[in-house]
Amino acid sequence: MAKKYKKIVGNMLIAQSGGPTVVINQSLIGAVMEARKHKQIQKIFGALHGIKGILGEDLIDLGRESLETLKAVAATPSSALGSVRKKPTKEDCQKIFEKLQKYNVRYFFYIGGNDSAETAHIINEEAKEADYELHCFHIPKTVDNDLRENDHTPGFASSAKFVAQAFMGDDLDNAALPGVKINVIMGRHAGFLTAASALARTYPGAGPHLIYLPERAFDVTQFAAQVQAQYKKYGRCVVAVSEGIVDAAGTPIAAAYTKEVDSHGNVQLSGTGILGDFLVGLIKQKTDISRVRADTFGYLQRSFPGVVSENDAKEAFAVGREAVKCAVGADIDGSIAIRRKKGAKYQVYFERVPLCNVAKETRHMPDNFIAKNGCDVTKAFLNYAAPIVGKLPKIGRFKRVKAKK
Repeated sequence: MAKKYKKIVGNMLIAQSGGPTVVINQSLIGAVMEARKHKQIQKIFGALHGIKGILGEDLIDLGRESLETLKAVAATPSSALGSVRKKPTKEDCQKIFEKLQKYNVRYFFYIGGNDSAETAHIINEEAKEADYELHCFHIPKTVDNDLRENDHTPGFASSAKFVAQAFMGDDLDNAALPGVKINVIMGRHAGFLTAASALARTYPGAGPHLIYLPERAFDVTQFAAQVQAQYKKYGRCVVAVSEGIVDAAGTPIAAAYTKEVDSHGNVQLSGTGILGDFLVGLIKQKTDISRVRADTFGYLQRSFPGVVSENDAKEAFAVGREAVKCAVGADIDGSIAIRRKKGAKYQVYFERVPLCNVAKETRHMPDNFIAKNGCDVTKAFLNYAAPIVGKLPKIGRFKRVKAKK
C-alpha cells in the first residue's frame, strides 16, 4: 500500500531574482493566486529584492492584496517585488533558515534564471541538512533562454518580439538612409535573443543581413569583409551582434575594453556601448563605407511595456501556478520546466525537474539553429522561435512600377 502524503501546514515566501522581464510578474501572480486555493498555505509573504529581503526581513503580505491589484501587477513588466543579484554564502543560508523558521515558512519559491536556480538549490540542500521541511521550488525566468531542461523560458519570447520589431524598424530606417547599422543584443553565452532578429526579415533583402552569436568564434578580419560583401550586394547592411561574442580562445571581444564585473564575477557586457563602438571603428578602418552607426539595446529588451508575446504571458503565469501545485502535492522540491509537444501545432506542457539539473550551468543554441557560415541562423531556428514570439507587424512596400510619360 502506497504511503499517504502528509500535507504540511505553514506559510509561503516568494521572491524574484536576476534581470527583470516583461512577464516575470505573471509567474509571481500565478503562484500567489494558486496558493490562495490551498488551506495548508496560511500566509503568503513576498520578499523585496530577493534573498536580500529575506535576510533583512523586508517582507510584504501578498495575501492581503486585492484580486484587482494582482491582475494589474501580472500585466506589468519588471519585477514587482524588486530583484537582486546575490549568491548566498554558507553564513547567508544559515541566517535565511533563521528567518524562514521565524516566519514559519514551509513553501519557498524563487523566480529567476540559472543563478537563481543555484541559490534555490543551495537553500534546499541546507534545509535538508538542517532537517527543516521546506518545499523549495525554482520558477524559471530569463530573456537569454539559456536554462537547461526547458524548450524555452518565460521572458524570452517577449524580449525576442521586442528585438524582432526593433530590427524591423531599424531595417526600414536603414533602407531609407543606406549605410551600415550594427545592433548589439543581450546574450552572454547563448545567442537565442540575437538570433530572434532574423524574424524581422519580412521581405526579400530585409535585414539583418548578418547575425553573430556567442556560440561561434568571431573573426575580426572576416567581419569587415563580410559587412563589405553585404553592403556591395544590397547597398546597405544591418548587423545583429550578441554582446557575448568571443574570439577563437573563447574570450569575450568586449572584455578587452572593460574591467567592470557583476556580482557573480562575470565581465559586465550589458548597458555599455563599448562593443558597438569598437565594431563601428573596425568597419571604418577596414572599409571605405562612410555611414556606419551602432546601437546597444541594453536593458530596453527586458521590460518594454506593450511588447509582449501572448504565449509568453500565458506560460509565465502557468509555471508559477504549476510550482505551487507541485509544492502542495507530494513533491518537495524542484524546478518547473517548459516542454514542447511534438507535432505541427504549437503546444507545451510543464514538468517538474530536479533543481540540480537547472542550477548554475547554461545551455546554448543547438548547432542545427546556426548557419554553416557562422553569421546567420537556419530555418530550423525560425520554425522554433516563430510560434513562441507570435504575430509581428506587417510591412507595406511600394511595387515600384516605373512611371511613364
